[in-house]
Amino acid sequence: MKRYFLLFLLFFFAFNSKAQQDPQFSQYIFNNLSFNPGSSGSETAILATALHRSQWVGFEDAPVSTNFSVQSPLSILNGGVGLNILTDKIGQNEFLSLNLSYAYQHEIYGGKLGIGFSVGVIQDEIDGANIITQEPDPSIPSSVDKASGLDFGLGLFYSSEKLYVGVSSKHLNEPTISTSVDIINFKRHYYLTSGYIHSLNDKFDLKPSILIKTEGVTSTVDLTSLLEYNKKLWGGVTYRPSTRAVILLGMNINEDLRFGFSYDVPTISVSNSGTFEFMLGYSFKIDYNKVVKGFKNPRFL
Repeated sequence: MKRYFLLFLLFFFAFNSKAQQDPQFSQYIFNNLSFNPGSSGSETAILATALHRSQWVGFEDAPVSTNFSVQSPLSILNGGVGLNILTDKIGQNEFLSLNLSYAYQHEIYGGKLGIGFSVGVIQDEIDGANIITQEPDPSIPSSVDKASGLDFGLGLFYSSEKLYVGVSSKHLNEPTISTSVDIINFKRHYYLTSGYIHSLNDKFDLKPSILIKTEGVTSTVDLTSLLEYNKKLWGGVTYRPSTRAVILLGMNINEDLRFGFSYDVPTISVSNSGTFEFMLGYSFKIDYNKVVKGFKNPRFL
């Protein structure tokens, strides 16, 4: 039963959809660069973050998304640069996005305002050779078929010791890529995000945040609240109205390395259909006179 359910979803998304929606990660607070180029170089450290998300666990060929980003300030450019790589695979269909970003960082109101842009390549690929049907289907390619296009983005990102606010847009040029299977239109996506640190006492910090995403037709809202203990351990929940709740846990393993885990509580009564996500991050302090050292970000990342 689960296999037929997934095959239906694969067919619907891979062959009938005309607009591409970007995958969403539950631990978005650890990787603003994935949707806002204005955050490039906003910290005085080289930040590397990896996210891995497995959906509908228990289904064969279920969706799997990965996101890797690295960013660094560059004083010679009065700002910072970043690299963001995203893959999203469901069945024999795989989406790839690779973006380079730059942000001019300007000190203002006790923090930094980043004005950034990104340029990159998006690619859609389908491996028709591994799609098995009862009868031959001429609409399915007999081998790997792929197409690509250019992609652009813009973003503003303000951050201080206690607060961050960002507004951004991806797929500004609304690229269209065509394979032998379908024509995919990438709609312009808009993001609004914000977060705050409220110190309850010398041990506990409360970190509420929000992420709003829309492409002009549908919208999603993530309302997140994390409680951090002694700058070491954190736990919390994310609520998506009319969708699902997410449980988040994590820890700073040492002053350089951090690890996070989230579980999306399923909204359909199918066994083993939850969604798991893992986050791994590392920070490097930049010292131009000495060897690069590990560095623990005191704020959100």
